[in-house]
Amino acid sequence: MNEQTIFITGASAGFGAACARSFARQGNRLILTARRIEPLLALQQELAGRAEIHIIPLDVRDREGVQGAVAGLPERFREVDVLLNNAGLALGLEGAQEAHLDDWETMVDTNIKGLMYCTHAILPGMVARNRGHIVNIGSTAGAWPYPGGNVYGGTKAFVTQFSRNLRCDLLGTRVRVTCIQPGMAETDFSKVRFKGDEDQAARVYQGTEPLTAEDIAETVAWVVNRPAHVNINTLELMSIDQTWGPLAVHRSAKG
Repeated sequence: MNEQTIFITGASAGFGAACARSFARQGNRLILTARRIEPLLALQQELAGRAEIHIIPLDVRDREGVQGAVAGLPERFREVDVLLNNAGLALGLEGAQEAHLDDWETMVDTNIKGLMYCTHAILPGMVARNRGHIVNIGSTAGAWPYPGGNVYGGTKAFVTQFSRNLRCDLLGTRVRVTCIQPGMAETDFSKVRFKGDEDQAARVYQGTEPLTAEDIAETVAWVVNRPAHVNINTLELMSIDQTWGPLAVHRSAKG
């Protein structure tokens, strides 16, 4: 897959930055986007000499910004071979009755709308060239509920179902679609969820060996490197220290 053009959203840290490093080692051209320009500049400098890199400060929630960024790609980066829809976040862990509506809207705008905007901007070119691969980062939360997961889990369920429906729409083309669903992984995810509370974020992983950003990057690279006739539809992965919980039952005092 050498010399493909890879468009990565949320590339400033975590899964996105790890995937950028992995793809750079393989000699690909990278389009790295994120809201914060400073980490992108640092990553560009780190990877200089390994890959051609074009960076774009971009908030995927900005529909016109996404369209403009894709339309304005330099000639060398215009034909995107792989779109990695990685940008996403969770905010809060309160029950639905206590959650903040602003947090819900931010998750919907980022995890759902941002993914839609980027896909809608890049997919037509892939179809016209009859090649390409869209890799969407979902979550085990999209399949397995947990207390406080409410809207975050709902947005990731959308990612899974949207990926499946894209596959249906693209039948007859050589464009592939994959949804990768990581479980507990130690990145800045929990720090963002708890709005900078590092102690609370650390407790999420205490006493466990969670997945790492590099684990996800290796998974993404494996999926993208399958032969062109092989489509990995959905891939769920968890740490060995994580699994599903038992069925919850509330028993009243009268019982």
